[in-house]
Amino acid sequence: MSRWLVALDIDGTLVHDDGFLSSKVYQQVQRVKKLGHEIVIATGRSASNSYPIARELDFPGRYAVASNGAVRYRYDSEKYEVEDIESFDPAPVLNRLIEVIPDAHFAVEDLDGSYRFHKPFPTYALGEENFETPLEELLHHPVSRVVVLSPSHDVDEFLGLMKKIGLHSVSYSIGYTAWLDIAPDGVDKGQGLERLRSILDIDPTRVITIGDGRNDIEMFNWANKSGGHSFAMGQAPDEVKSVASAITASVEQDGVAEVLSGFEGLEFIRAN
Repeated sequence: MSRWLVALDIDGTLVHDDGFLSSKVYQQVQRVKKLGHEIVIATGRSASNSYPIARELDFPGRYAVASNGAVRYRYDSEKYEVEDIESFDPAPVLNRLIEVIPDAHFAVEDLDGSYRFHKPFPTYALGEENFETPLEELLHHPVSRVVVLSPSHDVDEFLGLMKKIGLHSVSYSIGYTAWLDIAPDGVDKGQGLERLRSILDIDPTRVITIGDGRNDIEMFNWANKSGGHSFAMGQAPDEVKSVASAITASVEQDGVAEVLSGFEGLEFIRAN
């Protein structure tokens, strides 16, 4: 069979909320990998925060798309190396956000994958390398992402605020309640995966994407547009499911394993 590109989100897709990776998912990932296909992590996590999961999956020499498409890295069992990174000046958007939601928590992802923040974030959210710093110091260096946490807002309120602000120079996605990721203009998981697909010279119709979050919508649109497949996890929000070409089981029910166990069926459908 010609190679497929299989792009897997991490949180809520590959692993449970507590970081648990089931043996069924692991075994199916390994099986499809041994068939010669490209299994790629496509995550909102930074490179440093996603690498432990990549290493656990045991993909020597494989690729990952991190930071919602802003970073591409290659890794083995001992290290990872960033091959491509998109950055932008955070000052204009941060100044506008500070004006509109002054009580929010702000962080930036630096080009080395570490984070700087001025108010506390959940301990798991920013990975191991994160540093508290005055708000003013978040403004003056190129970054690959701005992160906003606003406990006093829900998703709908946040979306309304973003429309009010008019983020014309950057792309943004709502990760979950009161959480906003802001990336360089035109950067998302789909864009990052398209660049990798081109490098790997894989037919654009032979792509599979699996995810559960609002930041997976662009990845699904990318797969669908090329004639590939997009699978939403069973617990995904309705707006995510509505974009996917199919819905699999929830992460608790090993939805990734369900899709990959039927991999040969997709190949049969494509051939006929």
